[in-house]
Amino acid sequence: MVARQDAGPARVIAPPIPPQRERIPHLAALTGLRGVAAWFVVFYHARLSLAGWMPEAGIAVAAKGYLAVDVFFMLSGFVMWLNYGERLRAEGAAGAPAFWWRRLARIWPLHAAVLGAMVCFALLLLATGRDMANYPLAELPLHLLLVQNWGLTSALTWNHPAWSISTELAAYMMFPLAVVAVRWEAIRPWALIAGVVVAALVLHGMFTLAGAERLGDQIPRLGLARCVIQFGMGMALANLWLVWRDRRGMALACAAAGALVLACMVLLDGPETLFLPMAFAAILLALALDRGPVARSLSVRPLVWLGDASYATYLVHFPLLIALKLVAVDESLQIGPAVFAAYLLVLLALSGGLYRWLEKPAQKWLNARMPERVRPLPEGKAN
Repeated sequence: MVARQDAGPARVIAPPIPPQRERIPHLAALTGLRGVAAWFVVFYHARLSLAGWMPEAGIAVAAKGYLAVDVFFMLSGFVMWLNYGERLRAEGAAGAPAFWWRRLARIWPLHAAVLGAMVCFALLLLATGRDMANYPLAELPLHLLLVQNWGLTSALTWNHPAWSISTELAAYMMFPLAVVAVRWEAIRPWALIAGVVVAALVLHGMFTLAGAERLGDQIPRLGLARCVIQFGMGMALANLWLVWRDRRGMALACAAAGALVLACMVLLDGPETLFLPMAFAAILLALALDRGPVARSLSVRPLVWLGDASYATYLVHFPLLIALKLVAVDESLQIGPAVFAAYLLVLLALSGGLYRWLEKPAQKWLNARMPERVRPLPEGKAN
């Protein structure tokens, strides 16, 4: 879910393995995009409590916030390839344990801290005889291990948004194997594009067979496939970026392709499970390739900061919303504009604080203590 990269060779016929990682530029626009997407999820979870004052159009836009998760999945595949693809290609399967350690150091400490706070809250509910249905103690080990959405549970419980972190962990487990199992440098651009389209078709087929019409449906059942397939699409997009990043006009061509897919979906009333993954893929690649005003607008310092703190925002906004409803909302469950503004400010401050004083220090501490038997990856900018 993070977007800092450094670069590959110049223009080539097929996707290369960059000989010098430090030449891959930092794509700040992707970090800014991640920040925007995280706050889109915040409004998605709060939307039903804002109906008393937010315009219907705003509620309708917020209701699509679940799609931000699909952007996260593709971004993760894209960024993982640019950050680690070259290393893992050079080291082979022997480099996998260090990669897995670094990813766990990145995602687990903050998840564990938020889950721990929710356990304290659940024990308080238990002690006061209140409803514990959303906090099943029997499922707690699955959440602690971040495997709760691997087909092992039937409903979202505890910290609901963490389901996507669980599925990303599964994608991380598969990533080194996917890197070394395929000669990515030999795949032509047209074949990469075909792979993205086929992946979207497979995803749509799975949702159709399950009777799901939206990408946000049946998360415990379909969330894992939704993540892994779109993560793979992101890997293919990263290889396309390596080929096209010096070609003028490719950003505009990708943006046009994304707009065309969206137009087809609207005009044909097509299923979002088919059209949106393809549209997101084209738009994400367009943004990565873009050096114009759109990329610059997402690269401004405040949005990049939101992107850096987006993991904390994503994990903490849901339990914070629950706490807000308990202390500042009546039986109507409606949140007034002033209270909601205060919630957003607290969330903003808490996200920044957790990122700076918990998330990054814990990641650094764990990486410094990587076991000797785990072969370390070359030094580089950890994400």
